[in-house]
Amino acid sequence: MFLKKSTFLISFLLISIVSISQSKINTFLYEGRVEKLQNNNVVLIGTASSVSFNFTGNECSITLQSVDSYEHHNYVSLVLDGKYIGKIRIEKGAEQSFPIKITSNKKEHHLEIYKNTEAQSGNVLFAGTTAKLTSISAKKKKKIEFIGDSITCAAASDSVDCDKGEYMDHHNGYYAYGAVLSREIDVDYLMSSVSGIGMYRNWNDENKEEAIMPDVYQNLYLTKDASKPKYDFAFQPNIISIALGTNDFSGGDGKKERLPFNAEKYVSNYINFIKMLYEHNPKAQIVITNSPMVNGERAIVFEDCLNKVKNAFAEDKKHKTIQIFKFKPMTPKGCLGHPDVADQKVMADEYAPFLKKLLNEK
Repeated sequence: MFLKKSTFLISFLLISIVSISQSKINTFLYEGRVEKLQNNNVVLIGTASSVSFNFTGNECSITLQSVDSYEHHNYVSLVLDGKYIGKIRIEKGAEQSFPIKITSNKKEHHLEIYKNTEAQSGNVLFAGTTAKLTSISAKKKKKIEFIGDSITCAAASDSVDCDKGEYMDHHNGYYAYGAVLSREIDVDYLMSSVSGIGMYRNWNDENKEEAIMPDVYQNLYLTKDASKPKYDFAFQPNIISIALGTNDFSGGDGKKERLPFNAEKYVSNYINFIKMLYEHNPKAQIVITNSPMVNGERAIVFEDCLNKVKNAFAEDKKHKTIQIFKFKPMTPKGCLGHPDVADQKVMADEYAPFLKKLLNEK
């Protein structure tokens, strides 16, 4: 009797150990601003936020859905076995299944799904895959966060048929300068960017009707919606790159009243924003940048403002010295006067050596 009980107990413990060890095997990796739901479902929120997995066999379908307060389509970009295979359009409505064409004879495949559009274009729900999953593990890499506006989002960068479709049709977050240079220097990245947004005012709003970056940054969904989760600051980047000012310096649409640029307010908001970032990321190296889209007299004022922001932390011994990076002026070739994919690559190539050098100094 005792032997039978002992045998049963040992068997039970072995089954329990196997169950626990299986539950610890990762089958999906998530990056960027995402909200993890039950059953390995995840909401892709921010630009270039992603889910990736490994699988065997030659069959794979993924289930996606465009999710927002109103129904509209959205996009993701796909990378299979390290090769970009294009973007797919997720029509509004119910969950949809998308077959992935497998062309190689590899025993194991790797699929990466990137949100092509920004947080303000609504969200993409990843609701699973039919693939036969294998384990996946994250490589330990250094990290960079990119905070910015439509340029950082790679909005309007897909310059095919600019006069057709909707705003989100011309996004390509996979080719945003931050994403491109991060792949070049082999770091993990996080995009916290919103089109039209500024540090103290937006492209066509004096912070009366629309939220500015300091208002939305700490919300996971980059909105003021209190029903959404707070951002948890778990990413802990080695470098935080901030590229905000293009919209603060903008003249707006020329129709709505636009006040003169307020340098004092811009600098004050910038300083307070950095203080907030330091509270949550005390070890981060902060880099503040100009804009390739702000030229002439405005560029001189812009640079002066950035110097004032940096100098405000001159006596700060707790954190790394703030760095300033200056993009070269650019005549953009994308839609609505934005950088196109090729322009984004130019920006990435300019910025990558600077960031890589900073990372190597750590």
